Amino acid sequence: MTERDVLRRFIFEDIGVRGTWVNLTQSWQAAKQHQQGPEIAQLQLGQALAAVVMLSSTIKFKGSMILQAQGDGDLKALVAQSTDDQKIRGLLRSEPHVPIGTLETQFGQGRLVLTIEPDDGNPYQGVVPLQGKNLAAAVQTYFEQSEQLNTRLWLFANEQSAAGLLIQELPAQNGEFDDWQRIELFANTITEQEALSLDCEELLYKLFNEEHLRLFDAEPVAFQCACSKHRIERTLRAMGREELESILLEFGHIEVDCEFCNEHYCFDSVDVENLLSQETSLNTSEIQH
Repeated sequence: MTERDVLRRFIFEDIGVRGTWVNLTQSWQAAKQHQQGPEIAQLQLGQALAAVVMLSSTIKFKGSMILQAQGDGDLKALVAQSTDDQKIRGLLRSEPHVPIGTLETQFGQGRLVLTIEPDDGNPYQGVVPLQGKNLAAAVQTYFEQSEQLNTRLWLFANEQSAAGLLIQELPAQNGEFDDWQRIELFANTITEQEALSLDCEELLYKLFNEEHLRLFDAEPVAFQCACSKHRIERTLRAMGREELESILLEFGHIEVDCEFCNEHYCFDSVDVENLLSQETSLNTSEIQH
C-alpha cells in the first residue's frame, strides 16, 4: 500500500450514493502510543478513529466531531475526535483484560454519543444504545434513528493500520432503492485483508468495477492534539480563585496532564496569580467598554 494516512471521497455517478475511504497508519501509531490497554481495546480505538474521520467528512462545517463509546463493562470508554481538516486524537480507558465478543460483552450497558462541535455555533449531540456485533453496527443504528439516511460502514484495524469504508445515501438522492441495495451488496464483500492492504483505487475497482464512480483527491490525515497552555489556563480560571488556592496550599503547585497526548502542564503560585490577574484585567476592560 502506498496510500497511507489519507481520506478519499467518492461518488457514484447518476446514483444518489456517496462514499468515503480512509487509511490511518502513522496517525494511528501516534494516537495509540499515548493510550494504555489490551490489544483488543486498542483495535477498537483504531476502528473508532477510522469511523470518526469518515463521519466528519460527511458534514460541511468548521469544527470537530467526537465519537464516544462508554459503558460499565471491561472496556470503559473510547473517545475519538476528528477536526474538519482531519486532525485526529483518541482516548482509551479499559481494564487489563477485555473479552472478545459483542459490544455488550465488552462495554456492558453503554451508549454511543456522537457530538458535532462547530467553531461557530452550538454543539449538536446524538445518543444511541451501544449495542450490536461491532462499532460499525452501532454507528449505523445512530444514522437510522437520528439522520434517517441509509448508511453503512466497515471498520478494520490491526497493529500497523486502521482503515474504513463508508457508503451513504445522499439526502436528496436521485437513485432507486435497488441502486442502494446493489451498492451495499458489492461493498459488503470487502475483507479485512483488502481494506488494510489495498490502495483506494484498487479497492474500489475490486468492489465496484461495474459502476460509474468518481474519485476525489486524497486529503491528508494526521494526529494532532488540541490541548494547549491557553486552554488549560481557561479551564483553571473557570475553577475560581478559592479552589485554585486550596490546591496550591495542599500541593504547592497544580499539575495537569492531557489524556490524549500525555503533555504535562505545571502551574506554581506565581503562574496562578498571573492567570487570575489577567482575568481581572480582562473583566475590568470589558466593563469600561
